Amino acid sequence: MLLIKLFIAFIQVGLFSVGGGYAAIPLIQEQIVNIYGLMTLGEFSDLITVAEMTPGPISINSATFVGMRIAGIPGVLLCTLGCIIPSFIICLTLAHFYYKYRNVNGVQIVLGAMRPAVVALSLRQVLPFFYWVSSKLN
Repeated sequence: MLLIKLFIAFIQVGLFSVGGGYAAIPLIQEQIVNIYGLMTLGEFSDLITVAEMTPGPISINSATFVGMRIAGIPGVLLCTLGCIIPSFIICLTLAHFYYKYRNVNGVQIVLGAMRPAVVALSLRQVLPFFYWVSSKLN
């Protein structure tokens, strides 16, 4: 029963944590500490600290550490899978619809309109680095 609770909790975290790993931390806390009472807030804070220090996505690291602390290796597997499965299913569904409708003219128009936005968002992340480098060279 404990493993099922963990799996369902992390499926909810994986499904509703839009915005990255730091958006998942309050959801994990709500599920593990407040709703199910499987950890104290102090234990949870310690695990989040370790999850932030280790390389990799913080939501996956958090799920792994919480699963290990509560249920050992089966907990690790179920928490990590629960965190990953919603994103995997959404990507698989989108890929299915893309391959099914990729030759439709409207889909190509929408994707063509999105390309400049993707380039702009990518440049938005890279340009501050170039400004920093040019300021150091002068």
